[in-house]
Amino acid sequence: MTLVIGSNRTGRFGSVIAEWLLSRVREHDGFEVDVVDVAEADLPTSFATSPEATARLAEITPKLAAAEAFIVLTPEYNHSYPAALKNLIDWHFHEWCAKPVALVSYGGMSGGLRAAEHLRQVFAELHATTVRDTVSFHNAHAAFDETGHIKDPSAPNSAARVMLDQLSWWGHALREAKEKRPYGE
Repeated sequence: MTLVIGSNRTGRFGSVIAEWLLSRVREHDGFEVDVVDVAEADLPTSFATSPEATARLAEITPKLAAAEAFIVLTPEYNHSYPAALKNLIDWHFHEWCAKPVALVSYGGMSGGLRAAEHLRQVFAELHATTVRDTVSFHNAHAAFDETGHIKDPSAPNSAARVMLDQLSWWGHALREAKEKRPYGE
């Protein structure tokens, strides 16, 4: 499974949520986790294959290709997800195909849910399936203390467990289906 951290803003809060999320994934049976961080991707928006883009893709693409499932962690910026996340997604197609995607979002009042809903449309176009249940952090900064620990983990931990169970089920089901009949044939 690959966790995609979808913000590249200076001073972003996503790394705090990513640490909490990684602890939940590590406690769940059946997942080995890799991380792709858009802040480290630095992919051009022109989709021109330059030596720099090729080098960046050589680090990212194998992680996405090897993953049997994804968690995409996204903030909500201006009622949607960040441009850097869209750029990373758009540099790839086959890597997402016939794989499950879980969404974890954060933001202000909406908790990033508008960004998550926009991502569902994008992943449907890429032949990926998004799991139903999400984890969202409304007013995310207030949910964590100054050391980055979640103040009240009960609801987020429960939501993460449900989401990870669904992601695991879909990951296994799609892997077995592709073994019997490759997708697209």
